[in-house]
Amino acid sequence: MAVGRFQVMATLQAARAYVLGKPLNSAKSFGLNRAIFYAAAKKGFKEMKGAKPPSEVYIAKKLISDEKLKKIQETFKIEEIGDELAYAVEFDGTTYYTIGNEIQTEEDFEKQIEHRFEGNFNKVWREAIKIVSNYDKGVLLSQRYFYETVYKPRRDELAISWSKLILEE
Repeated sequence: MAVGRFQVMATLQAARAYVLGKPLNSAKSFGLNRAIFYAAAKKGFKEMKGAKPPSEVYIAKKLISDEKLKKIQETFKIEEIGDELAYAVEFDGTTYYTIGNEIQTEEDFEKQIEHRFEGNFNKVWREAIKIVSNYDKGVLLSQRYFYETVYKPRRDELAISWSKLILEE
C-alpha cells in the first residue's frame, strides 16, 4: 500500500505538535486534523462548518450520547499552535481536534495513517521527529513556514521513501 501526501502531512504535523510540547495523543489528533484541513482547503472547503460547537459528535464514526455531547460542547475552544488556529474539545481528559462533527482521535490516526505503514510507523515517526526537530521553533510555530519549509519541499520524497520502506519489509 502506497503512502501519499495525506499520510506525510498528518505524520509531519503530528511530529510538529509533539515537538512543540503536545502530548502524543493530542499531537496525533492535531496531525490528522491538519491533513483533513489541508485536503478540504484543496477542494475549496465545500463541506466545512463554521466556528461553533458541534450539534452532534462522532468519535470513531459512532454517534455519542447526548450526555457526553453536552460535556464536549462545554469544552469547545479555538486552540493555537503558533499562529495556526484549530477547533478543539476536551474528551476523557485529552485535547482533541475537530472538524465539523468529527473529532480526530489517536485511534483515527492509527486507522487512517499508521495502518498505511504496515507495522513500520515507529521508524517513520522517529524520522519525522528528527526532521521536525532540525528546524527553529519559529518555523514550527508558523503555519506558512512549516508548510513551505518543512512539508512542501519533501512531501513527495517522503511519500516515495516511506512507501519503499513498506515494500522492503
